[in-house]
Amino acid sequence: MPGRLITFEGIDGCGKTTQIQELIRRLTNRYDYLVVREPGGTAISEKIRAILLDRNHGEMYPITELLLYAASRHQLCQQIIIPALNAGKIVLCDRFYDSTTVYQGYGRGLALSFINELNRIATAGIVPDLTFVFDISLKEREQRMAGRVHDRLEMGDGDFQARVWAGFRQIALAEPDRIRLIDGERSVTEIADEVWQHFLALLKE
Repeated sequence: MPGRLITFEGIDGCGKTTQIQELIRRLTNRYDYLVVREPGGTAISEKIRAILLDRNHGEMYPITELLLYAASRHQLCQQIIIPALNAGKIVLCDRFYDSTTVYQGYGRGLALSFINELNRIATAGIVPDLTFVFDISLKEREQRMAGRVHDRLEMGDGDFQARVWAGFRQIALAEPDRIRLIDGERSVTEIADEVWQHFLALLKE
């Protein structure tokens, strides 16, 4: 079986990490898989993650932020993801370049043409085989995030979060063959069942 890259996206609190765990439970003892996260996934990328999410780095400029994400992604792709795909593994990635398109493009207002080219370079041209965007309302996000210690990006104001929310919907509409927009306000089991069906359909392609 060829390797497959499946990515999980959405605004903070959307439940994507929970759904990764649900999919892992179904994959175990059936398929050879690997789980990574962005930013992170390698020793170098995890150090970049710490810089990016540090609440004390409020002075970081949007371009600096963008380039750090790209550097982390390039390291992860070259060191982990590409070898895993070449070995026929299923790679589950908690965020990938769609988050950069949304957070730094729609959220920060950086040029999408520049971001798209940088994403292509950082990933060596890799495109996910299947992407899930878990859609919840901004009100639901606020409720789920209440009481949590927020990282630097989670601390973005309401207008920023609204642009991010709209951005995820926009990319889902733009690439319906790759991206599945999932109602994230249902039960964990209902969502996991839908994810599983999409995964099985991918394997038949």
